[in-house]
Amino acid sequence: MNVFITKNIPEAGLRLLQEKGINLTINPTENVLSRADFIEICQKNDVLLNVGTNNLDEDFFQKCPNLKGIALFSVGFDSVNIASANSRKIPVGNTPDVLSRATSDVAFLLMQSVARKSFYNHKRILNDDWGSFDPLANLGQELYGKTLGIFGLGRIGFEMAQKCKTAFGMNIIYHNRSHNENAEKELDAKLVDFETLLSQSDVLSIHANYSAENNELFNKDAFAKMKSNSIFINTARGKFHNENDLFEALTNDIIWGAGLDVTNPEPMKPNNPLLSLPNCCVLPHIGSATYEARNGMAVCAAQNVIAVIEGKKMPFCVNEEVYS
Repeated sequence: MNVFITKNIPEAGLRLLQEKGINLTINPTENVLSRADFIEICQKNDVLLNVGTNNLDEDFFQKCPNLKGIALFSVGFDSVNIASANSRKIPVGNTPDVLSRATSDVAFLLMQSVARKSFYNHKRILNDDWGSFDPLANLGQELYGKTLGIFGLGRIGFEMAQKCKTAFGMNIIYHNRSHNENAEKELDAKLVDFETLLSQSDVLSIHANYSAENNELFNKDAFAKMKSNSIFINTARGKFHNENDLFEALTNDIIWGAGLDVTNPEPMKPNNPLLSLPNCCVLPHIGSATYEARNGMAVCAAQNVIAVIEGKKMPFCVNEEVYS
């Protein structure tokens, strides 16, 4: 079988594939392929290892009937039309667990950066605006004993909650479709409805898998229900929030601040007004950008590919019903 990899991946994953003698084609350019070129190459291969945000929709599946499996270099799988994959019995695999700590680290970093206006104060130095000591200027807020609200308390959300509980003694509330018994036992986390999550959180951090039903769920109405001292953190998907509404909430003191590792749209333009705000910290989607996490992702993706080649069940399959 032939395997196409849309971007080069860490050696840990490539080595596994090469040791199996698998015929690999790796996108020779660092540029994102055009839709037409991407589909043309996929038509010549049996398995796709997809790195990035290619839209694997019904049209894609119709044009690539040869595919026998798709391995994603990500935890999220919202770029794939799972119903289309299911109807063709094509397994789709992701890379869970291995990036949970790294991504939660970035959420934790952004929370503190927003609370202390660190990005803004760094810019003050670059702009020769250090100034003299002023007891009333550029004040941040402390996080001790505050309430952390998690939207989507899975593996990454648990890591974030655990950090906040340990470091700052924060109270944990969360909104899920079901109870997270481990979080309730270990962190004394409380399951709440969405309205309560908005109204009681001092920090609200998104860690859910994105779906169309949650598109721009965090909008003008949602921000209006949050505390004026609250911090909004999004390290999941940019489409969870409406960026114009977020800008209005930040500039009108509706919420305290925001920390984003994902944007809507992505990538963010350098002239985006959010970048000029003292109470907004933005990073360029680096949640999984550690050697450990990316190597782990490469290994998971390679294991998913190898399973397809060997006619076995993917170890990290998100649509296991294709095997029934």
